[in-house]
Amino acid sequence: MAAALSLLPRAAAVRLAPRGRASASRLLCAAAAGEASNSPPAPRRLVLYTKPGCCLCDGLKEKLHAAVLLAGTPYSLASLELQERDITTDPEWERLYQYEIPVLAKVFPDGTEEILPRLSPRLSVELIQKKVSSVFDQ
Repeated sequence: MAAALSLLPRAAAVRLAPRGRASASRLLCAAAAGEASNSPPAPRRLVLYTKPGCCLCDGLKEKLHAAVLLAGTPYSLASLELQERDITTDPEWERLYQYEIPVLAKVFPDGTEEILPRLSPRLSVELIQKKVSSVFDQ
């Protein structure tokens, strides 16, 4: 009988613990979700490889700057960090991109880059905004 009595508290504890743990884990998940929604999104970084005197580069640079400044659209690039790199300052960049500029690259959080399809400087600012935004939504 004493053995049976010692099992009762454990049985009750086992029966109640899952409910308590589930509630606690739901609260922790909800708190984590709330924290995640309050934290700022990871910066979206883009690199433009260019060189002085390149009219295509200048045209795309102008459109990208306008796209970043254009607010109130569904494809806002307000949080975009745009970095320009002059390929003439690095022999490796010059070797890789001398015949390809302007070159856009998406920068991942670990610092690696993905070369993006070429954007024409003739595209509208809104279309450039949409295309750049779609790269970060993948």
